[in-house]
Amino acid sequence: MAAKQKRHLQDLSMEEFMLSGLDSGSESEADGETKQQNGLKTNKKPKELESDAHTTDAAKQGKATEHKKQLSRLQDKDPEFYKFLQANDQTLLNFDDTDSSEDEDERKYHRLPSALEAAGSEDDEEEDEEGPKASKKSKKAVEVIKVTDKMIKDWKTSMKKEPNPRLFREVTQAFKAAVSTTKGEGGVQCRYKVADSSVFNGLVLFCIRDIYGALQKMLNLKPDKDHKRLVLPSSSPRWQKNQIDIKMYLSGVVQLLSCLTESTVISAVLRHANQLVPYYLCLPKQCRHLVKQLMKQWSTGEETSRVLSFLALNKMCRHKQETYLNPILKQMYISYVQNCKFTSPNALPMINFMQRTLTEMYSLDTQASYQHAFIYIRQLAIHLRNAMTMKKKETYQSVYNWQYIHCLYLWCRVLSTLYPSDVLQPLIYPLCQVILGTIKLVPTSRYYPLRMHCCRALTLLSSSTNTFVPVLPFLLEILQQVDFNKKPGRMSKKPINFAVILKLSNVNLTEKAYKDGLIDQLYDLMLEHFHTQSSSIGFPELALPTIIQLKAFLKECKVANYCKPMRQLLEKVQENSSHITGRRQKAAFGVADATAVAAWEKQIQEEGTPLTRYYSQWKKLREKEIQLEISGKDRMEDLDLPEIKRRKVQEKKMEDKKEFKDLFESESGSDEDDGKLKIKGKTGRQGYDDDYDEDMSDMSDEEVMGGDSDDQDEEVDDEAPQPMSSSALTKLAEGDEDLVEDLELSDDD
Repeated sequence: MAAKQKRHLQDLSMEEFMLSGLDSGSESEADGETKQQNGLKTNKKPKELESDAHTTDAAKQGKATEHKKQLSRLQDKDPEFYKFLQANDQTLLNFDDTDSSEDEDERKYHRLPSALEAAGSEDDEEEDEEGPKASKKSKKAVEVIKVTDKMIKDWKTSMKKEPNPRLFREVTQAFKAAVSTTKGEGGVQCRYKVADSSVFNGLVLFCIRDIYGALQKMLNLKPDKDHKRLVLPSSSPRWQKNQIDIKMYLSGVVQLLSCLTESTVISAVLRHANQLVPYYLCLPKQCRHLVKQLMKQWSTGEETSRVLSFLALNKMCRHKQETYLNPILKQMYISYVQNCKFTSPNALPMINFMQRTLTEMYSLDTQASYQHAFIYIRQLAIHLRNAMTMKKKETYQSVYNWQYIHCLYLWCRVLSTLYPSDVLQPLIYPLCQVILGTIKLVPTSRYYPLRMHCCRALTLLSSSTNTFVPVLPFLLEILQQVDFNKKPGRMSKKPINFAVILKLSNVNLTEKAYKDGLIDQLYDLMLEHFHTQSSSIGFPELALPTIIQLKAFLKECKVANYCKPMRQLLEKVQENSSHITGRRQKAAFGVADATAVAAWEKQIQEEGTPLTRYYSQWKKLREKEIQLEISGKDRMEDLDLPEIKRRKVQEKKMEDKKEFKDLFESESGSDEDDGKLKIKGKTGRQGYDDDYDEDMSDMSDEEVMGGDSDDQDEEVDDEAPQPMSSSALTKLAEGDEDLVEDLELSDDD
């Protein structure tokens, strides 16, 4: 029975429902929708569209009524199936002509309105009604408050009494408005407006001086008694309430710092930022922006700005190492390399400052420092290997430049300062090998300055880490390769500053200042190296090869100015060697006893050696000389040098003829005799007349030699006037004696 009813239902669904009003209704709806769309496209009039819509609704209603009649006829045709529907599906039998899928279709498809209205009629009315209210609201939103000196004074008084979040928000918004004017950001909407420069200065000064204390008081933060632990503002229960305003203020400080150019103002803002470091640490985004500005000031700012920036960076890394230490170390090293590209006497203090501060940062965590040092020393070694294997000009230049040399010196300073360190100890040997390979890469005389820079770095590393590095052979090699007896090809106006050069030109190699500078540098480097080893128990054996080569140099060199410093160095080394030998003979332990040897060397170092005492005195004098060299320009300006004005040769000749016309009259009165007497007078004053050489250049060889032999032997009458006047003799006696001495000294040199 059930199967039969089911099959009958299927037949009904296939036959009756295909002809029913549901399908036809849906089709009619689709047709109606298509017609509606076509009506929109064909630009039908509103009345026609309205009549079409009513026709479609009537058709749908007729189809539903017909379908209801079909269901009622089902009771006569198949009573059993009708009973089955009554028992299982009452909704199908209780079909209502209004309950169709029309509602659903109305939800799915857009239906045209019954009447089309004119465009914008209601909108215009709404705008007309709400226009005045909206304009008032917009005017209120746009309206800003102009900051005055009185407002700043009131804020300052209130901040000192009792700061509160509302007051801090007002000050923060005013500060934001002031900072926005530094970049000309007119589009930034602020509640306040700062238009006067005096108001701007007063507001910024007020914030720099008083905001930090007000924040501490408002958040009820008390500093740590031991000052070892940094109290973060996020630990305060009032932090969440004021976080947005604090974030706005910190962003304004960073933006202000990026716009300033005056060094004194930058220093004041950096001091304020240094106070606010705990607040920046609680806000990572603002902290990253601050680090960027601090890095810029540390590498390119003035001296005070550099120091303050370093202190702020150091504070960040000390209190949040895991977050900021590695990225800050990387950025500082990159900035250091970029600023070492060029070296001059004015840039050397800045480079030394960056080396020392970067070393201080590496000392915060030796584990992180090892990773950085390993990577960068390996990078230097790769550059050196490429230069040694490829042997091209480009690869040589990748090693023989200031950035490479300053990086070598930086890592020597880092390993020397952090010694003893078990973590960094393995890096000493590869660093020494890289420096020695750099010296041997191009061992020519043009790169002697670079060799001396490398030797100085090795001496620093050797003395601080108790590691023996063979530096002396590279210095003594210069004494053997350079011929100091050869006369220089040209005289130089000023000495060569080996501290700021890496390579010498071909012209420099022929100058006298080149050999003078070599002797001074060799003396300084060998004395410094011997000083680091002066208390070593093996000093006599270390100094023996140097003593032999210095004696050979003194035997060959004939220039007294070069022999004098080398002889003095030899005497001091021999004296210190004799001192160590005498003390070593009294020792009661063997060489194998390392502990006793270390104790003996420590005792000798505390007592002092002859070379140590001499080095301390020499160092003081040398530092004064270096300061004078740095300020050489000022020293030349202080000298009251005479001003020499040369006249043209022809003008001077005409004046001489007029002035001395009667002085050179001989008995014959001929021009030749006058010329000969004039020459003899000139010859007697050679070296004292500035224009002597210029007058002689216009004469013939016979005139220069004094004419014929008969004329030279001719005696001048005693009564005849002499070629030099009394005033000229007086001038010679008073002022030209020093000039004679100077000329004699220059000839000896």
